[in-house]
Amino acid sequence: MDISDDGPKLDSQWGEVGNNVCGVLHGCRDASGVAQHFVRAGWSSRSSSWHGYEVETGWCQLEVDPIEGPNVLLNGVVDPHRFDELGGVLHRFGLRYSLELYEGDNTLVREIQA
Repeated sequence: MDISDDGPKLDSQWGEVGNNVCGVLHGCRDASGVAQHFVRAGWSSRSSSWHGYEVETGWCQLEVDPIEGPNVLLNGVVDPHRFDELGGVLHRFGLRYSLELYEGDNTLVREIQA
């Protein structure tokens, strides 16, 4: 996987929020392939572990990590007003997913499954 610093960096206001989004990409074993989708969509990407990646744009930053079985885990921070847009990005990639959005006290606010 090529690492790309070409995309926008996370706006500082979201970096202070802490993790508020998590999800699973179903039937997708390769975190590298997922990171490549984000890079092609204009996001930046960098390796964060042996098999994981961090992808980001101005309104979202995600860790993309393989887990046991045929799934990839997502977690990070998203502008809550753009949560549906994140779902749209994953949908355009042709991926099956479930996403959860949380408030500061770990209260589940919204879910999307597609």
